Amino acid sequence: MGLKILLFVPNIIGYIRIFLLLVCWWTFNYPAVFFSCYVIFIILDGLDGYAARQLNQVSEFGAWFDVAIDNFGRTMLWCLLFKWGHFISSLEWCVFVCTHNSMGADWKNKFGEGPWWVRKTMANGFKTPVGVFAIFGLHVLPIWLYGYYNQILSSIFLMPLTMQWLIIAFLVAGRLLCMAVEFWCICIHILYLVRNEKQTKVMD
Repeated sequence: MGLKILLFVPNIIGYIRIFLLLVCWWTFNYPAVFFSCYVIFIILDGLDGYAARQLNQVSEFGAWFDVAIDNFGRTMLWCLLFKWGHFISSLEWCVFVCTHNSMGADWKNKFGEGPWWVRKTMANGFKTPVGVFAIFGLHVLPIWLYGYYNQILSSIFLMPLTMQWLIIAFLVAGRLLCMAVEFWCICIHILYLVRNEKQTKVMD
């Protein structure tokens, strides 16, 4: 297959998402443009996986590329929003290294022996109520906070503050669940490294 994989439709969608991220970076201080582009960025994240399955264009590069773009987007937004945003983005990148290094492209389906809350979250590639709850916290929380702080939710969507706060609480809870799974992934990867560490003989 070779370099043809780079022209698969899901990966072309990925290139469009990268372009949208550049637009977002340039327009961070223009809330209407930034918010619109970032929401499209999130929507396309769901379309690339659908396209890969429908067109039989699933690839290891595509699986890696998709998650890398997701991380780039959230890293940009978290770090532009808060001084401490690098903590969340660093955690996500660390998990990305752990899962793709030891588990490969099919990492989402290799949590059958985890604790029940990990299994519930990861079951069927996050396509369960608990998984959707965690994914909403992961993807939607940062852009929701952007909309809240820039008054987009109030001025454009005419959403009452109480509702905004309730949704923030819901998304924070989902992100905390996701964070618990992330820490578990890191711990499992550390155990994987320790158990597979080659013993070296000390030469006299």
